[in-house]
Amino acid sequence: MAKAEDNFDHIFKILIIGNSGVGKTSCLLRFTNDSFKSGVLPTTGIDFRSKVVVWNGKQVHLQIWDTAGQERYKTITTAYYRGAAGFIIMYDIRNESSFQAVQDWLTQVEAHSGPDAEIILVGNMNDMEKDREVASERGKQLAEKFGIEFLETSAKHNINVERVFERLVDIILTKMSESSETVDGPEPATVKLSDNPATTQIDWCYC
Repeated sequence: MAKAEDNFDHIFKILIIGNSGVGKTSCLLRFTNDSFKSGVLPTTGIDFRSKVVVWNGKQVHLQIWDTAGQERYKTITTAYYRGAAGFIIMYDIRNESSFQAVQDWLTQVEAHSGPDAEIILVGNMNDMEKDREVASERGKQLAEKFGIEFLETSAKHNINVERVFERLVDIILTKMSESSETVDGPEPATVKLSDNPATTQIDWCYC
């Protein structure tokens, strides 16, 4: 009997990491359920959700792990880093200390994940401009320093949340395509969400 995994062209493990309270859970719920709830309790240990997307005609199953940001849970959460295809490192633009912690999170990824894991840096809560402590330019500069991409998001107003996952999958699969020995030519380098995504599956197409 065929396994469920046989229905997908790729299965990617994605982790969302960062200090407690930066909005990791809210962004995950926005992406997977298109929902937002204020006052979400901090994740205890680790939580899991999944979503199927389509990239260049390929079925991609995302297994997304939402990790606790508290120091006492790091031993638990870092155990899940192994085998991850990508990481979203998130900070709160209203919280300088969460931004200062980004380099430590990058160190954790380097220490506990594989060498091919891709990373996107995300400054969350950009709908709260009046409370901003971390300028957007600082996020861009830090991302450039480490050779990763940078986006700012708002789970509340659904700003760039889907774009973060879109870009991460695009980066992973484009690099896989570039490293594979095929005769079909390179895959297109950019993707975007369709205008009418389904509830449990998003079609990502080229334009």
